[in-house]
Amino acid sequence: MNRIKTDILVIGAGSGGLSVAAGASQMGADVTLLEGHEMGGDCLNFGCVPSKALIASGKAAHAQASSAPFGVTNVAPNVDYAAAKDHVHDVIAQIAPVDSQERFESLGVRVIREYGTFLSRTEVQAGDHVISARRIVIATGSSPLVPPIPGLEDVPFETNETIFELREKPGHLLIVGGGPIGIEMAQAHVRLGCKVTVIEGERAMGKDDPEAVKAVLDTLRDEGVEIAEGAMVARILGSAGAIEIETADGRSFVGSHLLMAVGRKPNIERLNLAAAGIETTPVGIRVDDGLRTTNRRIYAIGDVAGGMQFTHMAGYHAGVIIRSALFGLPSTIRTAHIPWATYTEPELSQVGMTDVQAREAHGDKLEIVRFDYAHNDRAIAERKTKGFIKVMVVRGRPVGATIVGHQAGELANLWSLALANKLKMSQIAAMVSPYPTIGEINKRAAGAYFSPRLFESDMVKRAVRFVQRWLP
Repeated sequence: MNRIKTDILVIGAGSGGLSVAAGASQMGADVTLLEGHEMGGDCLNFGCVPSKALIASGKAAHAQASSAPFGVTNVAPNVDYAAAKDHVHDVIAQIAPVDSQERFESLGVRVIREYGTFLSRTEVQAGDHVISARRIVIATGSSPLVPPIPGLEDVPFETNETIFELREKPGHLLIVGGGPIGIEMAQAHVRLGCKVTVIEGERAMGKDDPEAVKAVLDTLRDEGVEIAEGAMVARILGSAGAIEIETADGRSFVGSHLLMAVGRKPNIERLNLAAAGIETTPVGIRVDDGLRTTNRRIYAIGDVAGGMQFTHMAGYHAGVIIRSALFGLPSTIRTAHIPWATYTEPELSQVGMTDVQAREAHGDKLEIVRFDYAHNDRAIAERKTKGFIKVMVVRGRPVGATIVGHQAGELANLWSLALANKLKMSQIAAMVSPYPTIGEINKRAAGAYFSPRLFESDMVKRAVRFVQRWLP
């Protein structure tokens, strides 16, 4: 057995683990990184990267079929589904070197391609290595949750870990789960020529603002996606090419392929956490505000920590714990400024509180300002006028922003900056955007906050009249 002593042991080479390993090594720590599966983790191989690449293929096909408003005749796109998957894998291949074993070894990281299992509070076994570390970071991520639905074990199905390997275009794709993954894949596939049905037990995109969600779902339905809400799956029948889903309320859906997209589960089964004195919760590893587990020398970050399951959240976690693990300084997480986005068309993004959450938290102190895409000149030129932004404001400071429309994910950046730094609406209004850009929507939202204060105020009008009367 090969024994290794290291300063920082990182278990998992996904987004969070790689960020910790790179940062710690370049700051002078001795770092060991374990990965038993793919370098780059879920995001690179099965999640963010391939899904956005497939969405891009769908957009290209949709553009051909909907170009008439621009003076270009619509044509029926000739979709090569296997070639679209080649595009997906080419995108992964272009990004993969950044996350590769070779790159991290060049940064001084000791990379061991094995899964890790705790032997004690300070030791981890990985293959024929036993590693003891001053600090350990668990960054093992999450995997698709496959619920115990009667009949599912006898039916072929896809998850986000297999759908991007599928090269036969589904005739009729059934998607169980109406969250971001299910909805993104639904639009991508209907644009690539598949018939698509989404089956959701409650409300599709249930964590998002209902008004914004309606704009997204209306678009999907217009494009041909069937979305069945309040449809709890009771049983799944059939075989490859002929799959039937029965719901608790008696509905039945038949299709050729099945994608399960009902959520995620933390990857903790291999870790033997009890040996390390680490407690868990129903959604992951128990951590405090500094991301420490119940073993104070061990941290958990990203999806496995049971909070927001986003790649950028894992990266943020990495930055938080580097301060603590390397320098012994206090460092805690904040979540008020963490954005998320669903990359449908229109996109939907959220930063901070929704209007419902803000009303509950702030009551009469809350003001909500709004600006519609239909009044943005660039959106009009691009024919992307569907959507809006609404910003929740308390005492002149934004506490949340909901955006649905073209490039909503890009627009969210500014509001994350504002919430992270407690900026005022006056500072947003002072920004100058180039004309014409979609980004002007953010500035116009800030302007909507001040307009009634300037243009509907009798005091302002009296002051202007007084100054004009006496101004030389």
